[in-house]
Amino acid sequence: MPAFAVGRTQQLVLLLHQLFNEKRIPNIPIFVDSPLALNVTEVHRAHPECFSDETREYLLHHEDPFGFSRLQYIREVADSKKLNDLHGPFVVISASGMCEAGRILHHLRNNIEDPRNTVLITGFQAQDTLGRKLVEKWPEVRIFGEPMPCPAEISSLDELSAHADQGELMEWIRPLAPSLRQVFWCMASPSSPRHSPNCSIPRTI
Repeated sequence: MPAFAVGRTQQLVLLLHQLFNEKRIPNIPIFVDSPLALNVTEVHRAHPECFSDETREYLLHHEDPFGFSRLQYIREVADSKKLNDLHGPFVVISASGMCEAGRILHHLRNNIEDPRNTVLITGFQAQDTLGRKLVEKWPEVRIFGEPMPCPAEISSLDELSAHADQGELMEWIRPLAPSLRQVFWCMASPSSPRHSPNCSIPRTI
């Protein structure tokens, strides 16, 4: 699972924690293999006052929102390499989120040629990135400069977003609006494939 180290990894860990508690996912090992993601997670842990109500519920039950029994964080390179020798099903969450750098490249190189494996894309992939090529299901991609066939299953989780939606933006601006002379609400152009053709730019409220 390629994932951005800041925000997306923590969001995925929370989701997996919830699914694990509800026994909706198999009891398999899950690894977060990203030193940056580990550091950012420690910052999250240090500031529970910023948690949402849903996340704070874990604390009320004496649980770490960003840790559970099947989850292990990997920092050292040697421990990251050991994942290549594991047998049986397991999950690896690693950066970078667009598969352009970092440890995710090593995991892709070692696993993308096996049709039994799944690469789950969890965020937006910019044009010409390796992640976008995987989403577009290119039959062959280059990893570390080497052409590699990719018969592994490629899936995308499009429901996740780090951006506020229309309702959240309106809720945020509403208390400020009376003191402002004019507000411009800029949205994606109609040609954007990630947005509804009904979007307009700009809009004044």
